[in-house]
Amino acid sequence: MNPLLSRLQPYPFERLRKLFADVTPNPALRPISLGIGEPRHAAPDFLKQALAGALDTGLSSYPATTGTPALREACAAWVARRYGVKLDAATQVLPVNGSREALFAFAQTVIDPTREGAAVVMPNPFYQIYEGAALLGGAAPHYVASDPARNFAVDWDSVSEAVWARTQLLFVCSPGNPAGAVMPLDEWRKLFELSDRHGFVIASDECYSEIYFRDEPPLGGLEAAQRLGRGDFRRLVIFTSLSKRSNVPGLRSGFVAGDAALIKPFLLYRTYHGGAMSPVVQAASIAAWGDEDHVVDNRRQYREKFSQVTPLLAQVLDVALPDASFYLWAGVPPSFATAVPGLSADEAFARELLAQYNVTVLPGSYLARESGGVNPGTGRVRMALVAEPAECLEAAGRIQSFLSQRA
Repeated sequence: MNPLLSRLQPYPFERLRKLFADVTPNPALRPISLGIGEPRHAAPDFLKQALAGALDTGLSSYPATTGTPALREACAAWVARRYGVKLDAATQVLPVNGSREALFAFAQTVIDPTREGAAVVMPNPFYQIYEGAALLGGAAPHYVASDPARNFAVDWDSVSEAVWARTQLLFVCSPGNPAGAVMPLDEWRKLFELSDRHGFVIASDECYSEIYFRDEPPLGGLEAAQRLGRGDFRRLVIFTSLSKRSNVPGLRSGFVAGDAALIKPFLLYRTYHGGAMSPVVQAASIAAWGDEDHVVDNRRQYREKFSQVTPLLAQVLDVALPDASFYLWAGVPPSFATAVPGLSADEAFARELLAQYNVTVLPGSYLARESGGVNPGTGRVRMALVAEPAECLEAAGRIQSFLSQRA
């Protein structure tokens, strides 16, 4: 067996199952889960029709790893409309089977484990794929904590020059998971300057880019590079997906875009890895990337839901409306720190909430790693407001009752 597999930590939802193994949820209340970030709004009908319409011809041939020219053009056209960035669809765009597998595979392409001290830098808290990709690529993860005083922006200044000098790959996530912070242009400028100085590649995870609560849409990595005179997108690749944007997590469809010098070896890796997208999925994806009306409506639903739920939860938890994404990153009352011996405050909160009110939330410590003696997720929980408004409001009401009776 690959000895690097032993370095992988249990996935957050596996840890959650173990945490709840001996918990009996209140049977008088129907279960409500805010634990997993799985979109539950309805997928658009036109996308389903495009999927069904491709079945007769789309299952009879092996797809090319590059995808069809029509799909690459649809992806490039979306980038042009959304960010004002013009891409060469033939060399700067590559379809992938969702951003999750692409983020992992890209790290295997970029990391050179023969270089002593190879490091991959990532935010902390973070999406667990970043860590697993680094470890299985033969590199050491370096975790960078976020600053609660700055809307949980990542504290890149805390990374030493010695670490940057060993860095081969930097994962960024904007809008972020779990806190929803968006990286401004000055932050991109700083990272680009560091990349130029040390030669590392930037992988920008932007799968939450279309769910936002401000009037201005989040700045993307390609857009930032263009504004800063980096139109060749050197050492930069962005990852995006239809899962959140179009409510089709089961479709497994997205694309990567950016530096053609990175896309080319990534395509080679994927050709051997078997990462081609089904022609049926490609047909549906072309339809999805070409339509914005369903995205606007999806964003409206999230905005209405968050505007109702956030004020209710803010009465009993340390929580505020994020810049973007569909998570609330909430601090739990300090009293939970000593509620159950051997458990963190966020774990104790999650267990008691499930037992008494049958609501599932994800402990924040499961999304982070201890660094410098501190796990930055401890004392916080992530709540995914992906269900219909009535269900999310009911969950908020239960959390209010839970904390009110405990006060």
